[in-house]
Amino acid sequence: MFSHLSPQFHKGRILKREMLENLRDYPRHLAELHFLAYTDGIISGMDVAVEDGQLVVGRGIIKHQGRIYLLDREERLPYEATGKETMLKIRFDEQTTLTDFLAYETHYVLDTNMDIGTDERELGRFKLKEGAKLRSDYPYFLDLTTEYNTWNFTNVEYAGQQYPTLAPAILRYFSHELLKTKTTNAFDLAFATQGINAERVERDLILHYIGTRLGFGYRASSNPQIVSYLGRILEEAKSGDKPKQEWRASGRQRVIVD
Repeated sequence: MFSHLSPQFHKGRILKREMLENLRDYPRHLAELHFLAYTDGIISGMDVAVEDGQLVVGRGIIKHQGRIYLLDREERLPYEATGKETMLKIRFDEQTTLTDFLAYETHYVLDTNMDIGTDERELGRFKLKEGAKLRSDYPYFLDLTTEYNTWNFTNVEYAGQQYPTLAPAILRYFSHELLKTKTTNAFDLAFATQGINAERVERDLILHYIGTRLGFGYRASSNPQIVSYLGRILEEAKSGDKPKQEWRASGRQRVIVD
């Protein structure tokens, strides 16, 4: 049954092993239970910025093979211009046994091998020309996918309730740009509200929105395909084109035959 145990430390009382085990296990169990329904992927943070010739990986939480990893300090990695597509990976090491701990460590790798192993997760990628400057700022939504000299995180998997989903920053970029078009489409407004306010937007919701808005129905799609579809929606909203499927009030319809 449910229980809540809080150790009581009193002067003159014997410090018992069970009291220390409670302090050790409670935070870990709480985190594991809170994120139990989430898939593997980034849960929070882990944003990557470009500063002074370095990639700066922010603090965050990531889940891999059901295990929760916490990064409580930012990490910096120098990068080079090679002209080749390069991926920043977080690599999960095998378990090691220390005197007082079982350790599951990680380290970062900049790799031109674009395949992802079972012990790796992608944090982003870039293709930097010699003499160019890498950037992580995006003046418009589809600039996220610019091939050269731009930090690209569209392929990164974030933990979802059933399937991995897209980085929340992608949906925020899209939602803010969509609202600037002054769209009055009900689907656009509802989705943009989710994209801006929600901690994450589940993959199924994104796919249902895209399928409804573009008229081809629910369709499983990769992250880059999703970003491309969202770009099409923005172009339609900017040009004032009507969505392929619209909600219409019920009522009598007239058909005029010439």
